[in-house]
Amino acid sequence: MIEEATGMNRFAVSTYQGQIEVPDLDAILDQLRRYVPIQYIFGHTEWMGLDLQVTPATLVPRPETAELVELIGSRRLAVGGQQCVKVLDVGTGCGCIALALKHRHPDWTVHALDVSPEALAVARANAANLNLDVVFLCADILREDIQDYDIIVSNPPYIRPSEQSTMTENTLRHEPARALFVPEDDPLLFYRRIAQLRRAKELWMEINENLCSEMLALMQKYGYQAECMKDAYGKQRFIHAYY
Repeated sequence: MIEEATGMNRFAVSTYQGQIEVPDLDAILDQLRRYVPIQYIFGHTEWMGLDLQVTPATLVPRPETAELVELIGSRRLAVGGQQCVKVLDVGTGCGCIALALKHRHPDWTVHALDVSPEALAVARANAANLNLDVVFLCADILREDIQDYDIIVSNPPYIRPSEQSTMTENTLRHEPARALFVPEDDPLLFYRRIAQLRRAKELWMEINENLCSEMLALMQKYGYQAECMKDAYGKQRFIHAYY
């Protein structure tokens, strides 16, 4: 908070001899007491080396999602797939996945889709600020078809209402429910739709850690080979599907 409000880095703060004055300190502390994510308070976050605007219309980018971006890049490079790739990010939010992929792989063609016009406005602003050429599409993946891609990547809603007790107050109170929750009786709703469309030979998706076996069965049902992968916390967090 002090770094953000004063522009001083941690070293400067720790060695400063005088009194540090934080503008609007009481207002900031009041928001923190109400569990407002600090990224929303200051309107942006640093993620994978990118300065990204975030608002209550978008999720705050997570470290696990950065791991997904890393996995996509490392796996493509390992199989000699660095050259021009066409990618779609489904449920882009603030655009973090799409923008990170474009930043790391400038030759790739990257499209990003979201149903929320408010989220897309943030994503487009981020692309403009970062000078990254990403095409943004406003569409509902559950109702509309899409074109063919080499890769579809997605971090869709996957939390069941019964799992709310495992969530932090910051997320539960302030992040957009539409980007978090799925129906209790149909938690694989978005993954099934993406697999049904069969618009990409390769899928990379962040998943509910409790539904790995169900995800593998779903992917196999629609003709994909699939593997689950753990995140840095040891949770089954990603699925890679391909045919």
